Amino acid sequence: MIWVFGLSPGTLKWYKISQLSFKGFWLLWLLGGIILGLPMDSAFSATGRIPGFSSYYLDSGVAGNTILIVGGIQGDEPGGFNAASLIVTHYKILSGAVRVVPNLNFPSIIKRSRGLHGDLNRKFDALNPGDPEFNTIQRIKKMILAPQVDLVLNLHDGSGFYSKIHEDKNRHPGRWGQSIIVDQEQMPDQLAEKRGPFSQLIDAAGKSADFVNTSLLNPGHKFHVKNTRTGQGDLEMAKSLTYFALKNNKSAFGIEASKSLSTAKRVYYHLLALEAFFDQAGIRFNRRFSLTEADIKRAMDQGIELALGTNRILLTVENVRKRLRFIPLEKEGPLAFQVNHPLMTLVQNGDGYTLFHGNRRLTRLSPQYFDYDFSLRTMEMVVDGESRNVSFGTSVPVKHRFLVKNIPDHRVNIIGFSKKTKGNESVKNESGFVVRKVNFAQRFSIDKGGHIFRIEVYRANKFNGMILVDFRPDRKALSNRPNGPNQSDEINLASNL
Repeated sequence: MIWVFGLSPGTLKWYKISQLSFKGFWLLWLLGGIILGLPMDSAFSATGRIPGFSSYYLDSGVAGNTILIVGGIQGDEPGGFNAASLIVTHYKILSGAVRVVPNLNFPSIIKRSRGLHGDLNRKFDALNPGDPEFNTIQRIKKMILAPQVDLVLNLHDGSGFYSKIHEDKNRHPGRWGQSIIVDQEQMPDQLAEKRGPFSQLIDAAGKSADFVNTSLLNPGHKFHVKNTRTGQGDLEMAKSLTYFALKNNKSAFGIEASKSLSTAKRVYYHLLALEAFFDQAGIRFNRRFSLTEADIKRAMDQGIELALGTNRILLTVENVRKRLRFIPLEKEGPLAFQVNHPLMTLVQNGDGYTLFHGNRRLTRLSPQYFDYDFSLRTMEMVVDGESRNVSFGTSVPVKHRFLVKNIPDHRVNIIGFSKKTKGNESVKNESGFVVRKVNFAQRFSIDKGGHIFRIEVYRANKFNGMILVDFRPDRKALSNRPNGPNQSDEINLASNL
């Protein structure tokens, strides 16, 4: 499996993608990169048996504890897997290290299912090698058992609100939401020194719960510690990830945000709890957004992009329209595509493709197939009075106006713009015209706000490439220009990049 990272802002990496069958879908191998200096992903390893998950190692380069965060073990719990993804994309670790698996059960995430092959969090005790998720379990077990891992945190969304006493049908001891889960009160005495602040499990959980409770959005969202006392006969919890970790001398906790809350609120509480554990572990960090519900919503979709066509097409899919039509894809060969977020993937569905962000369907792509002509890599533009040589597969910020210079023997098609001849016919080549935002038919934008439009270039009947013009204020140019890949078992990110 290939995981990729880049060292320069605005880098997207490219690979050939093969189609694989899974549960009525055609799932596409997906490989990751970096854009805007943040870690990007992700991979679908669906061979008809086992889908892959992505992992990230955020290393500060400063000695300290290492925490393993797992999200998406159950696909119908978006608070957990979105919080884990934000650690990857929006946190900088300044001391110690954090290893993150944001999408452990990716196919179940896409299908909004607790588990397509049963509950993945009940497969950590005994598991038949013939189980379709056997390899996934073996791989995450290996990560848990890694010598450098000091603490394991498993993120969940749970029902209702846990309470030690029965208050009502939504608040009682049988509920799970708004709690820190421990399987027992403490680690064995002989491990106390090795596990440090996390040897006393119930005390560490209590400190994190207390920290969360200082920043509640509502008094009714209070966190509690729930001790399942797994070793005293809880046969179901004995099959869980956290109990497997404990049996192998690793301190482990579950974090449960309530399913009664919105996804953004769940993410808020997950992040508070994670930061509380970071503090106890001596892991310092910077967060690239304010911890508010509004900023969390923005951060979850910030700058998300899809690149297609072997470095020829870039689509900004933040606030994307529900359907994008006539996307020029190559006739022959496997589809090559790239995303810049751990929870995004592309699924072929009938004669089109559906782009997912976690369990949300962002858009459907309706392709139009062409032979590709790779002889042209750039085109000349004048943007707000400045001449530029612009590469295909990029986004160009425009304040007021732009012009595409004539390209001999090529045709420029500015999607949503139309210029008439004296005979009232539409011109076929739209180079050489000054174009402003008011000249576009808004329904042709790729975003719902009507700010981002496509420029496509053709030679005869062959497609050369696409450029986006972005009229949103304060936008920076983005590129999917490739650098060579690095191969390893997981993405390894130095936080000081």
